[in-house]
Amino acid sequence: MSLAPREVDPARSDYSTVPTTSNGRPLHQISAVRKRQGVSIRSAARQIKIDLRQARLQEDPHTDLQLSSLYEWQKALGVPVAELLVDLDAPLSAPVLKRAQMLKLMKSARAIFDRAPSGPARRLARMMIEQLVEMMPELAHVAAWQGEGVPRTNDEYGLAAFCRQSQEALDSSR
Repeated sequence: MSLAPREVDPARSDYSTVPTTSNGRPLHQISAVRKRQGVSIRSAARQIKIDLRQARLQEDPHTDLQLSSLYEWQKALGVPVAELLVDLDAPLSAPVLKRAQMLKLMKSARAIFDRAPSGPARRLARMMIEQLVEMMPELAHVAAWQGEGVPRTNDEYGLAAFCRQSQEALDSSR
């Protein structure tokens, strides 16, 4: 993280993120890791228990995060903390890239399994899923890609309405 002096706004009650005043170099790569892991920003925000605006702010590579916030992102994305930090000379490590590729492959295999009629395609997809879980057990609970035209559940509509009301209340208090 940055050792540059931080500007602190006394009107803020949450000091988990304060934009840096350093030379403008990125401090972390949360956004890149999140995208490579195939995690949506909404999903990450829900896991971290912050609103979408705060998640976007924290994801900005120039935002100086507290270690506790960095560890929350690490837990939500399932990667080592070191992968979230910026190494200006190297891309993401091979294990993180491999995990992201395996995650995408598992999502595709689940989608084929869910959509294929009974028969050879379904058996092949089931075999792929079993082999992927054998290689990487944490993939066992990965769901298929979100399909086009898949209707939202009542819980998802409720969460969307709650988030919108929370956002409107936040905006009106300013």
